[in-house]
Amino acid sequence: MTRYVLAAVLLVLWAIPGLAEEAETKQPSEEDDKSHEPLAVATQHAVEIDGRTIRYTATVGWMIMDNEDGEPVARFGYTAYTRDGSTKAAKRPVMFAFNGGPGSSSIWLHMGVLGPRRVVVTDEGYTPPPPAERVNNEFSVLDVTDIVMVDPVGTGFSKPIGEGKGEDFWGVDQDIRSVGAFVKKYVRENGRWASPKYILGESYGGVRSAGLVYHLQSQHGMNFNGVIIVSPFLNMGSGIDGASIDLPHVLYLPTLAATAWYHDAIVDKPASLEAFHAEVERFAYDEYAPALLKGYRISAEEKQAVAEKLAAYTGTTTDYWLKADLRVSHGQFLQELKRDERMIAGRIDSRFVGPAVNPLGENMDYDPFFPAIGPAFTAAFMDYLHGELEYDGEEDYVVSNWRRDWDWAHVQPGNDGWATPWANTVPDLGMALTMNPGLHLLVQQGYYDLATPTLATKHDLAHLDVAPEVRERISLALYEAGHMMYLHEPSMTRYREDLAEFIRATDRLD
Repeated sequence: MTRYVLAAVLLVLWAIPGLAEEAETKQPSEEDDKSHEPLAVATQHAVEIDGRTIRYTATVGWMIMDNEDGEPVARFGYTAYTRDGSTKAAKRPVMFAFNGGPGSSSIWLHMGVLGPRRVVVTDEGYTPPPPAERVNNEFSVLDVTDIVMVDPVGTGFSKPIGEGKGEDFWGVDQDIRSVGAFVKKYVRENGRWASPKYILGESYGGVRSAGLVYHLQSQHGMNFNGVIIVSPFLNMGSGIDGASIDLPHVLYLPTLAATAWYHDAIVDKPASLEAFHAEVERFAYDEYAPALLKGYRISAEEKQAVAEKLAAYTGTTTDYWLKADLRVSHGQFLQELKRDERMIAGRIDSRFVGPAVNPLGENMDYDPFFPAIGPAFTAAFMDYLHGELEYDGEEDYVVSNWRRDWDWAHVQPGNDGWATPWANTVPDLGMALTMNPGLHLLVQQGYYDLATPTLATKHDLAHLDVAPEVRERISLALYEAGHMMYLHEPSMTRYREDLAEFIRATDRLD
């Protein structure tokens, strides 16, 4: 696997320079880990949402997870927000939310859109150095559901302890089992069995969410009302270009085109992004995919014609596509699109741009998105954690822990214990929806997301092996922003509306 493809697999890259080195997790000694006791620091607050004052309790801390022999194996960190004064507290909806990576903490969703406080960043541009601005989050859904922000082992305050080892947690199935154990323990200890339940995962959180909802339903008898996947990565076979597989090149193309459209690189640019995107989707399936499938059997005339259309849709040149044998990865495209300006466009959100380190390079050297917003998220969250949430412990909160040693093998439903070497939890999601007629799915996706492109998401949804009635329980919402579409305020407004309506429509409470 090339360096670039490996970086593409790990969907949350180096958010802050040097952070991954800090996050390397060592096995603690008894001296390092003075106590295996749980921690819960609770504080009371209020937030204004939709014109109403919502009073709530915030609890930050961790639970201790034991193995089958009752020995502690992990400390599992979380931040929970529960509304005060509810007359049906035990039956109020509860949503478990996490980011992806693998190796990302939950601060992006936490401080971006879900928590009652959010960081203010410059959309499409560079957010100035501290002080980071933190404001009341009127876009939170705390008015309709309690929220538990989850930090998988290796992130946040979560880490292996006692008999636990990293390999027990750092893999597709290991992660699903450990997060599932945390969810079950939280539900049990907080009396939430009667509550309508939701899972929300972003990015690699799509793999986790799909596997988790199936795991909890099939192994623990815990049915869910809804699963929400935000900018989801579900399937390595459809979601990674540049790995000598033709399908991802087809599925990335509409987002390459949308990026060119946004940066005014299209000659005679169409007025409607939605219509343009749909046109490129049709070309991708009807002309581009058949051309790639022919390999070297394609005629020179057809190859020329396809290259000309690819160039027109992406604001590049026919010669560029011909030299690439019609297969340009998104990292190559982001380096090429604004090469003449010595700029590169972003991967997580292709509306963002930054200076190219090497204008002669073939691939982008870094993602300008993260330097633009990452430090502000980190500073705002750390100040919030030690200030408003009153956490005064000595343990450091790990924002990102890029896992090079992640085990990508996954046992799909019905595979009799045989693991596929490349993760694909689309079958898990289909089985969960089939097993539970009350389960609904909301997918939230940005047009300018080149980490998890729109057509890859649509393709995976179209290949769910489910009955027609199941498809009636699936909703897809598209936004004119990137991977973290909630940074764009018009999209954040819609994001909040779509998510709140989804919960209200499926919680089954009067």
